[in-house]
Amino acid sequence: MKLPPCPNSRNCVSTMGSPDDKQHYMDPIAFDGEPEEAKSIMRSLLKNDPLAEIEQEDVDYMKAVYKVKLLPFKDDVEFYFGQQGFVHFRSASRVGYSDLGKNRKRMKALKEQFREEYKRQAAT
Repeated sequence: MKLPPCPNSRNCVSTMGSPDDKQHYMDPIAFDGEPEEAKSIMRSLLKNDPLAEIEQEDVDYMKAVYKVKLLPFKDDVEFYFGQQGFVHFRSASRVGYSDLGKNRKRMKALKEQFREEYKRQAAT
């Protein structure tokens, strides 16, 4: 499975594009466990975020919608758990051309939360 490519606009980031595309590309989330473990952690993080709502979930895929604070906009965030050792993602605004870096900042923060929770669970 491949997540959809980012459009030319500056309101999307993805781990499945070309690393040469500095505007859109981000590294996937790396981990040492099983894909279901990663999916469980991500599900928990999303459920604990009041701005996120899980909209769809399959064996190796999850889609959430983020509400933008104070504005009537929504962003779509998709995750792919089918590659051992990596969580791939795509985060994109539904409207507009630029998001002022919001999708990139969100995914950096989510990656850090994932790493912290993964370490915490591994330590127990």
